[in-house]
Amino acid sequence: MEQRRHEKRRAGGCLVGCVVAVLLWSGASAQIRYSISEEVNEGTVVGNVAKNLGLDKNTLRDRKYRIVSSNADPLFHVNPNDGILYVSRKIDREEVCAQSSTCLINLKTVLENPLEVHYVGVEVLDINDHSPSFPEKEIMLEISESVLSGARFQLKASRDRDSGHFSVQQYKLSHNDHFRLEVKDKGEDGKIPILVVQKPLDRETAGSHSLLLTAMDGGKPPKSGDMNILVKVLDVNDNVPVFTKDVYSVMLDENAPVGTTITQVNATDLDDGPNGDVVYSFSKSMNQNIMNLFDINPLTGEITVKNLIDYEEKDKFEIEIQASDKGLAPLTTEKSVIIKIVDVNDNAPEIEVTSFSSSIPEDSRPGTTVALISVNDLDSGLNGKVICSIGEDASFALSPSLQDKMYSLVTKSQLDREKQHLYDLTIMAKDAGQPPLSSEKTISVVVSDVNDNSPEFSQSPYTFYVTEANEPGTSVFSVKAFDRDENDNALISYRILRDGSEENKLTSFLNINTENGDILALKSFDFETLKTFRFQVVATDSGTPSLSNNVTVNVFILDQNDNAPVILYPVSSNGSAEGVEEIPRNVNAGHLVTKVRAYDADIGYNGWLLFSLQQVTDHSLFGLDRYTGQIRTLRSFTETDEAEHKLVILVKDNGNVSLSATATVIVKLVEPKEAFAASDIKSATKDDEEGDVTFYLMITLGSVSVLFLISIIVLIAMQCSKTTDYTSKYLQDTNYDGTLCHSIQYRSGDKRYMLVGPRMSIGSTIVPGSHANTLVLPDRRRASVEVREF
Repeated sequence: MEQRRHEKRRAGGCLVGCVVAVLLWSGASAQIRYSISEEVNEGTVVGNVAKNLGLDKNTLRDRKYRIVSSNADPLFHVNPNDGILYVSRKIDREEVCAQSSTCLINLKTVLENPLEVHYVGVEVLDINDHSPSFPEKEIMLEISESVLSGARFQLKASRDRDSGHFSVQQYKLSHNDHFRLEVKDKGEDGKIPILVVQKPLDRETAGSHSLLLTAMDGGKPPKSGDMNILVKVLDVNDNVPVFTKDVYSVMLDENAPVGTTITQVNATDLDDGPNGDVVYSFSKSMNQNIMNLFDINPLTGEITVKNLIDYEEKDKFEIEIQASDKGLAPLTTEKSVIIKIVDVNDNAPEIEVTSFSSSIPEDSRPGTTVALISVNDLDSGLNGKVICSIGEDASFALSPSLQDKMYSLVTKSQLDREKQHLYDLTIMAKDAGQPPLSSEKTISVVVSDVNDNSPEFSQSPYTFYVTEANEPGTSVFSVKAFDRDENDNALISYRILRDGSEENKLTSFLNINTENGDILALKSFDFETLKTFRFQVVATDSGTPSLSNNVTVNVFILDQNDNAPVILYPVSSNGSAEGVEEIPRNVNAGHLVTKVRAYDADIGYNGWLLFSLQQVTDHSLFGLDRYTGQIRTLRSFTETDEAEHKLVILVKDNGNVSLSATATVIVKLVEPKEAFAASDIKSATKDDEEGDVTFYLMITLGSVSVLFLISIIVLIAMQCSKTTDYTSKYLQDTNYDGTLCHSIQYRSGDKRYMLVGPRMSIGSTIVPGSHANTLVLPDRRRASVEVREF
C-alpha cells in the first residue's frame, strides 16, 4: 500500500513537472533555470520560457523562436507558438549525467530579426529509481584466529546508480558477537563497508561465520540490496604488511605512453616465510574504469599506465593499493595513492556556427549580424584559452560577445552586390598552448540584391531615320536599356512619356512594346507634312520601390517619291491639263509658243521634273526644252503645213520609280491680221469684264508687295543675327523657271543636313541611303573637308 501511494505521488509529480524557474539576468542576455525530475513522461511541461522572458506569442512566431541543438535526438523542445518548454523523451539522469552531484542541461534558444540568444538551464533532479547492489551476491573472507580485536576488513562497496540522497547512505550487518560494521565515507567514491573484529576468534569453537550485509539508500521508503559474507577462520599468521609511507601522491601528464611507470609502493611484513611475503594488488572496491587505466606489478608494487588518460575526462584519481602476505590466512593492508593528471595541449579549438544567415541584403548597415560563432577548447588554463579571428576581408569582422568564447560575425562596411555577390569567410581559432593548436572553418555569405540601380539606355539620345509612307502598325525602331541589378530588380518595362505638351503631341501616333522596347508607328508618316519630331521613352524596373530613367528620341522623316507631278499650266476650265495656243503663221524659228508649268510636292530628285514630247503631229515644227518646259518653233511655217497641231507633253520626276503627268497643247496657226484681231477682241472683252476689278486688284497687289518687302527685311535681319560658319551658293539659271523647288535644313550630331529640290548647292555631297534628296553641308570649321560635286 505504501508503495502504491509512493507511485501515485510520483505520477502526480510527473504531471506537474516539478518545475521551478529561477531567472538569472546578466548583461544583455537572460539565464533561465528550471528543475525537473527524471523519468517524467514525454510532453511534460518544463516551463513557460516566453512568459519568463516577457515575450508575446506574435513575437515568438515572427522571430522564429527555437532551440539551437546539434543533438539528433534532443531531450527538450519548445513550442514556437506559445514558448512553452516540453520534455521530448524520458530522461534517465544516470544516463545523462552519470554520478554527477548536479545534472544541469544547458539549452541555447534563439530569436531572429534581430538576433537574440537566451540560455535556459534545466536541472534534472534525481528520483529513487535504482536499488543498491553489490558486485557479488556472496563473498568469502579468510580470517586467522589470531587476529586481534579491532582488525578491519574492507568489503566491496554497494553501488547505487542514483546520486545524492538516493545513493547508498548506510550499511547494516546481521547480528554477530564477533564482528561489527564500520562505514568509511570516501566522498565521490561513496561509502565503503568495513568489517571489524570486535571479539577474538576461536577456530575450534566456530570454524566459520555467516553474515548478511545490507546496503540501504536514502529514499522514503529506502531501497536495499544484500550480500552474504562467509568468514572462514584460519590459523596463525598474526602480522599484517605495513607500508613504508603514510601518503602517496604523484603527478602524471595526460596522454602518457602506455607502460609509463607512475610510482612504486612498498610494504613489509615481520612474519617469516610465506606469511612474510607481500604481494600487491588493487583494492577490490576500486572502480572498474580506473582499473582499466592503471596496472600494478604484484611483486614490485610498481604502478604503470595501462591505457591513455584524458585530462578532460578526469583530472584526479585515488587508487586503493592492497598489500597482502602469503600466509595461510593472508593479512592485508590498504593504502591510497593519489594521482593528479597534468593537462597538455592535445585538443584543438572547436568552431561552431549557429544562427547563420547565408544570405544578407546588400543595403545592410555596417554592424549587421550574419552569424553567431562559438569556440570551445577542452583543454584547461592557457591550453584552453582561445583567440578567434577572421581572414583579411574588409567587409566583415568578429565582435566578441558578453558570454565567454562567443563571437558575432558582423558586417564591417557597406556591401555592393554588383561588385561582389559572394564572400567565402575563413574563421580561425587558435589556443594559447605550447605549441599552439588551431582550427579553421569556412562559411559562404551570399549578398542578395536590392533595387539600387536605375535602368541605363545604351544610347542617349537616340536618333532614328524613318522613311515616309511606312506601313502603320509595324516596328520602325527600338530602344534598349539594361539594369545592373538582378531578377525582378533588373526586369525592365518601357513606356512613352505622354505629358500632353506640344512637343509630345505626336506620341499619340506611337506605341511601344513594354517588354523589348520596340516602337510601332500607328500611322504612316508624310515627309511633306512632318519632317522631324522628338519624344521621350521611360524605362522602369520591377523592383520595390521601382527606379526609372528616360531618354530623348529624335526622329527624322526621309522623303520618298510618293507625289506625282501636277500640271499648273495649261489648265482648261474643266480642270483638265489642256490648252489652245494661237500663233501667227509667219513666226520665225525659235518663237516661244507656250510654256508648260508643273509642280511636284516631293523634295530633291523626287521633285526634279523633266519634260518630253510624247506625241506631236510634226516633229520638225516644234521643240520642247526638257528642263524648262518651253515649246518653241523649230522652223518657219509653210503653206503646206497644217493649220492645227496637237502636242502631248509628258512630265515626270526623277524618283527611283518615277511618277508622271501629261498635258495637251493645241497649236493653231492663223494669219497675222487674224491673230492681231483676235488679240484685240480678247483684250477688249477682258477690259470690259475686268474694268470693275482693276482698282481692287491694284490695292491687293500693293498690299501683297508691302508685306513681301517686310518679310524680306525680317528674314535678312534674322540671317544677319545668326553666327554660322557655312554658306550656300546656288546655281543661277536665267532660263530655268519651270520647276518649283523646296529646301529645309536640320542638324544631327556634328552634321548639318539640307533637303533640297532639283538645284543643289555647290560643295554639297549626297548622303548614302538618303534617296538622293539629302545633302550634307560642309563644315568649314574643320581643317579639311571632302567635297564631291554632283
